[in-house]
Amino acid sequence: MTLAELENAKAESLQEIAAAADAAAVEALRVKYVGRNGSIPALIKAMKDVPKEERPAFGKAVQAWRAEVEAALAAKGAGSAGEKAVDADLTLPGRWRSLGVKHPLSRVIEETAAIFGKLGFTVADGPELENRFNNFTALNTPAHHPSMDRSDTFWFGDDCLLRTQTSPVQIRTMMQNKPPIRVICPGRTYRRDTTDATHSANFHQIEGLYVDTKPVSLADLKSVLAYFAKEMMGDGVTVRFRPHFFPFTEPSVEVDFSCHVCKGKGCAVCKQSGWIEVAGAGMVDPRVFRHVGYDPAEVSGYAFGFGVERIAMIKYGIPDIRWLYENDVRFLSQLA
Repeated sequence: MTLAELENAKAESLQEIAAAADAAAVEALRVKYVGRNGSIPALIKAMKDVPKEERPAFGKAVQAWRAEVEAALAAKGAGSAGEKAVDADLTLPGRWRSLGVKHPLSRVIEETAAIFGKLGFTVADGPELENRFNNFTALNTPAHHPSMDRSDTFWFGDDCLLRTQTSPVQIRTMMQNKPPIRVICPGRTYRRDTTDATHSANFHQIEGLYVDTKPVSLADLKSVLAYFAKEMMGDGVTVRFRPHFFPFTEPSVEVDFSCHVCKGKGCAVCKQSGWIEVAGAGMVDPRVFRHVGYDPAEVSGYAFGFGVERIAMIKYGIPDIRWLYENDVRFLSQLA
């Protein structure tokens, strides 16, 4: 195409655009002239075949043609980037996108803190890197206990480890304060578990502690956990205690919640039993009090603990703990 022919083609294209009667006609002309396979892009691709001495002038003319066509299309309501003309009310307010949702683990921790906060519990925190005394010895764990093995715990030397539970926060709290103490201790914990649908080497716990100079009993513990079960899982959920053993409590119990899905009748969630094992609890062992400098004859108290992931999986019907760590927005948005 010569420069004269190019000028004629430009004039013809501008006339066609000016004569376009509707948005569909304008869009068709946009595709014809500046679309991906349009006339003007085709000329730009063919520049290599233009004689070298004519190439600068020819290229300048093609670009000028493109600019005029795009301006004419824009005046007719078509975008040069392929946008179709649309009718819009520009006086309407904008649509704000959601800022996202809270992770289910964060939601369980916040809900738990709020529930126990109504009962006078405050939130206590501590380091994830702990020493042997706070994580094991002060909690009345025997020196030969298998949890101290390197196959079970992440050790860094002989007296430094990643905490295996949030109970060391209770120890630190008692060593730094005098009774009465009423705290919950949410936090990240670590154990050498093989990751599967129900286990993870990194998980979260919430433990609670109440110590006072006035008598504290298992009845007090049961009333607190019954209130928590109702607030977290809904009305009608009850608790039951089963005898168990933990080194740091005596007597010790396993705590079950009645199934909030089937109301105790039996279903897949509770494995047809009507109950869901949720927590471990008991009265604080006198030897634990001695380790932190308390006189067991003058104080009494209870402690409890449960896994945040377990509560989240039960509450939201999540079958695989790994889903909580994949950061899949499609999954997380379903729990909003």
